[in-house]
Amino acid sequence: MTLRDALGIEHPIVLGPFGGLSSIELVAAVSDAGGLGSYGLYGYAPERIRETIAALRQATDRPFAVNLWLPTGDEVTPDDIDLTAASTAAAPLFDELGVPVPAPPRRFLPDPDEQLQAVLEGAPAVLSVVYGVPSAALVTAAHERGIRITGTVTTVAEARAMDAAGVDAIVASGAEAAGHRVSFLVPAEQSLVGTFALVPQVADAVSVPVIAAGGIADRRGVAAAFALGASGVQVGTAFLRTRQSAASDAHRQAIAASTDTTTVLTRAMSGRLSRGIPNRAVRTLEAADATAPFPAQNWLTGQFRAEAGKRGLGEYQSLWAGQSAALATRDDAGDVFAELLAGIPRG
Repeated sequence: MTLRDALGIEHPIVLGPFGGLSSIELVAAVSDAGGLGSYGLYGYAPERIRETIAALRQATDRPFAVNLWLPTGDEVTPDDIDLTAASTAAAPLFDELGVPVPAPPRRFLPDPDEQLQAVLEGAPAVLSVVYGVPSAALVTAAHERGIRITGTVTTVAEARAMDAAGVDAIVASGAEAAGHRVSFLVPAEQSLVGTFALVPQVADAVSVPVIAAGGIADRRGVAAAFALGASGVQVGTAFLRTRQSAASDAHRQAIAASTDTTTVLTRAMSGRLSRGIPNRAVRTLEAADATAPFPAQNWLTGQFRAEAGKRGLGEYQSLWAGQSAALATRDDAGDVFAELLAGIPRG
């Protein structure tokens, strides 16, 4: 089965789901072009999920995906952790922005079961998941509602587990990719397989279409992905650079100024390993070496990141970007899509 058939799309090009940086406009632009626009719902309460799916349906009549993080079981709650050390480490950043270090909330994240239920009720064309394998009950419930499911993997072992769960397609995410390393069988530091090595091995190991992700930003990357056995591509940074994304101008400028060696892997901003462009916030937190576990660290930095976003201060934001950032040269989503489409094999 082709990816087009598996996901009901015209072109096998998938927008990377940006947790916190997704926009209705960008999702609609990719879906309207015949690809699969994707919207990251990380941290969204159920009502906001329903509202977002309704807004996406208003913006496009083509298939789109929404993305959720599955619980891994090691997430901490406010009752589990003393945030004193992490808060002290972050205090200089709060001081520089003129905002107080906040008290911990009642909870760091919405209930994941309630999030999933809201997605099932909204019935998008595709539900994509990261950080784990969807349960048999979730796969059945989604398929009963006509929702396809994709899962993201970073190793061949994860791909086999995902395939056995009955998903409709698998995203093979190489270590070059922007944002969080969504490994779930062994620690992310032990799962850093590059796209060129990962994609063909996953394609050989599973029975469903494989979507290559990580380091793909133009027609050359697309052609290479298909040559490696992929049935489609997922692209993040090249679309994040465009004016249709929810990235700040400072974030776009940081991507535009990147080279092949600019990005780093760090746990400083969220407590989980992620790839992005180092800045004042990352350097300060790494030097202090007091990072709290996820999601406590993500909540803590989110308090000053929100203020920095309002003021366009890139030195205090999470500047997610992949190793192909220097190839992300276009500022219009339609132009990015056309470039990627040119790399898809014909026939």
